[in-house]
Amino acid sequence: MTELLPIIQLGNPILRQKAKLIDNIEDENIQKLIDDLVATVSKSNGVGIAAPQVAESYRLFIVASHPNARYPNAPEMEPTAMINPRIIAHSSEVVKGWEGCLSVPGIRGLVPRYESIEIQYRDSHGKLQKQQLTDFVARIFQHEYDHLDGMVFLDRVESTLDLITEQEYQQQISKKNA
Repeated sequence: MTELLPIIQLGNPILRQKAKLIDNIEDENIQKLIDDLVATVSKSNGVGIAAPQVAESYRLFIVASHPNARYPNAPEMEPTAMINPRIIAHSSEVVKGWEGCLSVPGIRGLVPRYESIEIQYRDSHGKLQKQQLTDFVARIFQHEYDHLDGMVFLDRVESTLDLITEQEYQQQISKKNA
């Protein structure tokens, strides 16, 4: 049975650990973790979540882009489990964009990320997948990928002037979309 998992927050040492590779994707605990992560990211209205965010130090995350109040222009996609992911290549273009994190509530940062990336990962059936990701979905992937290496988006912000509260961010988004 699927359950919603508690999301750990900044300060929990698990968020700063390098996550372990998953050897056996078919393991029922890994399959349950995938299902639970999908349910948790959906319920929390996030666009991605990494296993370390629920205190499970595995190289696994879900990318689940969809428009919502935090990201009104996000593209729609099915939640996708990405196991033992890797960035194989990336563009030279770096773009700054606003990011928040379920493990760092109330704060947003303007974070530089590669505009496009070529990735590979194993899906929930163990099949090797290769994809080219661009723009917002590439940003989600890079954000979640950082969690697997013990990083949070605040580590990539270039200046404290690039930080904003969630409340102020929402007010600015409302003005732009009015």
